[in-house]
Amino acid sequence: MAKLLEMLGKQPGDAFLLYGAALEYKKAGDYPTAIEYLERVLRVDPGYCYAYFQRGQVHEAAGDVEGARRAYREGIEAAVKKGDAHARDEIEAALAMIA
Repeated sequence: MAKLLEMLGKQPGDAFLLYGAALEYKKAGDYPTAIEYLERVLRVDPGYCYAYFQRGQVHEAAGDVEGARRAYREGIEAAVKKGDAHARDEIEAALAMIA
């Protein structure tokens, strides 16, 4: 994590590094920080479909079902705009699990 944050210090707008940090925070159970980093990813790259998926997963883990639904719906919309059918299918499946 320290190395990841060090690299982010040099490249704060790198969506891949932000996403990696978000997943590390998720793994550590720090859901608010994970969501913060996933939102940063989406500000940098609104088409980063799996950031929506992960944001939904984090909301679910935190017990925020409505937040998860919202994240999944936004992810489906982003995947459709991007033409990423695989991401759309995965996010739709996640949404169906809680719908």
